[in-house]
Amino acid sequence: MTTKTFQDTWDLDVFFEGGSSSESYHTYLSEIKEDLKAFEQHIASFKVDNLEEVLGEYETIVKKVVQSSAFVNCLLAADVRDKGAAQLQGQVAQIHAKLQVLLGALDDKLVTIDEDTWTSLLEKEEFKVLEYVLNERRRRANDKLPADQEKLVTSLAVDGYHAWGKLYNSLVGTIKVKVKENGVEKELSVGQAQNRFSDGNREVRKEVAKAWKEAWENQSDTIASALNHLAGFRLQVYEQRGWESVLKEPLDNNRMKQETLDTMWQVITDHKGTLTKYLNRKAELLGLEKLSMYDVSAPLTAEETKLSYQEGADFIIEQFSKFGPELTEFTKKAFEDRWIEAEDRAGKRPGGFCTSFPVSGQSRIFMTYSGTLSNVSTLAHELGHAFHQHAMHGVPTLNRFYASNVAETASTFAEMIVADAAVKYAKDEKEKISLLEDKIQRSVAFYMNIHARFLFETRFYEERKKGLVSVEKLNELMVEAQKEAYCGALDEYDSTFWASKMHFFITQVPFYNFPYTFGYLFSLGIYSQALEEGTNYEDKYIALLKDTASMTVEDLAKKHLGVDLTQRDFWEKAVKKSLEDVEEFLELTK
Repeated sequence: MTTKTFQDTWDLDVFFEGGSSSESYHTYLSEIKEDLKAFEQHIASFKVDNLEEVLGEYETIVKKVVQSSAFVNCLLAADVRDKGAAQLQGQVAQIHAKLQVLLGALDDKLVTIDEDTWTSLLEKEEFKVLEYVLNERRRRANDKLPADQEKLVTSLAVDGYHAWGKLYNSLVGTIKVKVKENGVEKELSVGQAQNRFSDGNREVRKEVAKAWKEAWENQSDTIASALNHLAGFRLQVYEQRGWESVLKEPLDNNRMKQETLDTMWQVITDHKGTLTKYLNRKAELLGLEKLSMYDVSAPLTAEETKLSYQEGADFIIEQFSKFGPELTEFTKKAFEDRWIEAEDRAGKRPGGFCTSFPVSGQSRIFMTYSGTLSNVSTLAHELGHAFHQHAMHGVPTLNRFYASNVAETASTFAEMIVADAAVKYAKDEKEKISLLEDKIQRSVAFYMNIHARFLFETRFYEERKKGLVSVEKLNELMVEAQKEAYCGALDEYDSTFWASKMHFFITQVPFYNFPYTFGYLFSLGIYSQALEEGTNYEDKYIALLKDTASMTVEDLAKKHLGVDLTQRDFWEKAVKKSLEDVEEFLELTK
């Protein structure tokens, strides 16, 4: 247990002092622009003999662009009203678009290299380690439009496609959820309101749910426009490229087969009956006939265990120490060096994330911590992301861009360590039930909530192909998806969920849903091995994390876990492992 006191606000000045008015940051952006000009010239005069030099330049520039983007995103997350940061974000978007255009130009150069030259090139020592990613870049370039057309698409996306995503984020920052607390009218930010759904008092949850729905309905026309135009842009680009399935891009991004995805969802669906029993039991324990959507995250007792930020941090460090020394030391450093923004205050954007500052070799974690066990889990989850980035240090930059599905591996793994420990060290049966229930909540989220998002998004795209989708139709699609995913086990559903879930509006990542479920189950497989091997497993774990961006997920699983992800076996074991908590919960609450 540590004796140090941790602050719940992050330190960004270590990167660029002065926030959005930082002179050093403005200088940094100017330097990147100059770097891009030089890079452009080198690509234009590209020769096969210069490939190593050009890739070295790529490595330097990409790290700088990621660093600049991370900084401005952190500023805006911490204060959605930061107008200076919003303006800087526009500059960063232009830089990012320019980089994408140049990388497209580089990929086109790679495509022109004849097969024999390419094969002998990849046999050279300096390129062997990059073989998978370089081949992938060539294949993806062949899959797209001619270079000049892709350049036009990327350029137009800045003020078209990406602008709709930014509009959504700006709008969310202005939304206020008006509630009464102790007779006093109060305006909550979206992040603060979200935390109220874990309140022990059903009247509080019910009132927040009503105000929440009203707040999103007031903006639903604008948000529906954003969603429609985001999807419309994507569909137009896909059509021009000759891509028939909307899942082609997300599956390719996640280096994953459709067969693997289908098998995963099928196994989950086959086992949902156990989770339905849990939802029915929870309703019974709360004195309800059926749960409503706003009851799903409710604690079973009004006296919910609360942990201060310091207590939450100490608990995480203590549990990580039972897994391995590197994870423990890394986590201590993250707390001590103020890598985490967790303060519960107005003006912050909702949700949580972890972002990388690769030039500095650091990460930053964002969330709103109000002391719930769910907050402790979120904190452990984001620390897992940061550890993944830490594990990749020393890996060439080209081999560090892991996809969303494996990005959830380390985060979910870290979350499991903490959740399991909490159950194990429960002070009595009542607390054990509460902690088990907190773990089961994650299975409900991954197997039901995220499945609903996947079903909604798949069906929404089919509707969007026919034309603009109305607010009414979006609400209808959302409720249908939730009813199917939750097996009809709830009384009331959240028709405005499509508007409040920012994942539908992330322009860099289409279908930001199934990767979470994949990551959860993939982690369960790794976690089961870790439990068998104890602290000796950390080196194997780090070796797996290092490989996450340089092979398909099927090859990754075969190499490190010895399993075939296109078959049911792995998924069956992982799902059954998670449902052991439900069986124990049902037994304890008879």
